[in-house]
Amino acid sequence: MKPFLGYLKEENMSLFTDYYELTMCAAYYDNQNFEVATFDLFIRRLPETRSYFLFAGLEEALGYLQNIRFTEEHLAYLRKQGFKEDFLAYLKNFRFTGEVWAVPEGTIVFPNEPLIRVTAPIIEAQLVETFLLNSINLQTMIASKASRVVQAAKGKAVIEFGLRREPGIDAGVKVARSSYIAGCQGTSNVLAGLIYDIPVFGTMAHSFIMSYPKEIDAFRAFAKTFPQKSTLLIDTYDDIAGAQKAVVVAKELEAKGVRLGGVRLDSGDLAQTSKKVRSILDAQNLHYAKIFASGDLDEYRIAELLAADAPIDAFGVGTKMGTSADRPYLDGIYKLCETQTARGEFSPIMKLSKDKNTLPGRKQVYRLRNGDGSFRKDVIALADEPPVGEPLLLKVMEKGELTYKSPSLKKIRQTAAENLSKLPSQYKVLANAPVYPVELSEKLQQLTETLKRLITQNEINHST
Repeated sequence: MKPFLGYLKEENMSLFTDYYELTMCAAYYDNQNFEVATFDLFIRRLPETRSYFLFAGLEEALGYLQNIRFTEEHLAYLRKQGFKEDFLAYLKNFRFTGEVWAVPEGTIVFPNEPLIRVTAPIIEAQLVETFLLNSINLQTMIASKASRVVQAAKGKAVIEFGLRREPGIDAGVKVARSSYIAGCQGTSNVLAGLIYDIPVFGTMAHSFIMSYPKEIDAFRAFAKTFPQKSTLLIDTYDDIAGAQKAVVVAKELEAKGVRLGGVRLDSGDLAQTSKKVRSILDAQNLHYAKIFASGDLDEYRIAELLAADAPIDAFGVGTKMGTSADRPYLDGIYKLCETQTARGEFSPIMKLSKDKNTLPGRKQVYRLRNGDGSFRKDVIALADEPPVGEPLLLKVMEKGELTYKSPSLKKIRQTAAENLSKLPSQYKVLANAPVYPVELSEKLQQLTETLKRLITQNEINHST
């Protein structure tokens, strides 16, 4: 039995892969196929309820590429799975030696745009597929969802509160980070706060209130321990009576030269109750006390509350954001787009499966802007074409070494805020948003059509 969470150690991440990645790599090795290949990681389509993605997860992906190693324990396990000794000897000295281009974290992106481009010996490029997809899919999904919640809150604070229902310990930490990138003010996740220096927030649970004979005794006990940052949960029994007791405690704190932070509502008709509670607080000159709301919130519910003029100052958003409940997955994929010939020339490749076509060749994504700096359209072009706008893909690794210094989390968060500010408002509505224009360059269109004809003709010739 392994120690609890031992599998999360960095040295074990080389086996964080699908079995078929290793079987393909073993077959490549056995057949002496070490050709250089290029793979694109991209998201195939937008969910019906989304109009953009907010890219996240690159820092973790680069850390993995730098550090992937196979230990003796890993090799012993793979030996039991029937892998040959010569392949295991290759894995013993495995290092990622490829070139990687990527979009910076915090960038707004759209379907079919390469987000990460890996060029490496095909075994290396193939082996890293699962980890890259797992990292980018989850974190981009959450960042995209959280950005919608933050946009709906219209400047009011949003705190990520979903740790208890997020799918696993590792996911919980990534959700906190991705939500913070998207504009959340902080998280309830203390470990994420330690790792990433994200502000942490929390009030109290109903169990704390219920553990005292009287509700006001619980309020006083909490305020005694945290006089400078008390937010009292007032709806355990009766929200209005709870608000009135919170006023008593607030006045007791004022007598000591301290101000009550606020009150929290976690159930019921939040719009109407918040209005009543605001009146109670204001009648006692507690205008400074904030109203914090939680309880099954998402971007749609927050928009409804603000449309109803609910005097809520901050939102704690948990399950529906932390699991991206309305769309709990992305169609992120990793596909081969070129291989190197025996003469050292690169040959473009594409997939023609129904509804799953891919774009051939090494590509770059360009962003064109309007006069005010807002996004106008994107163009996907071949990498060797003259630039037509602002290039989104940057070289981040060369010969397996970083050529890019990952920004601080606060800088990534700033990048996300700047991107969202430049995304025209029609693409940030919660429903029925238009499709942002993403075009293919003329040269890429021509290559795509030519390859389709050649592949189709070749398949016809070989089937007769």
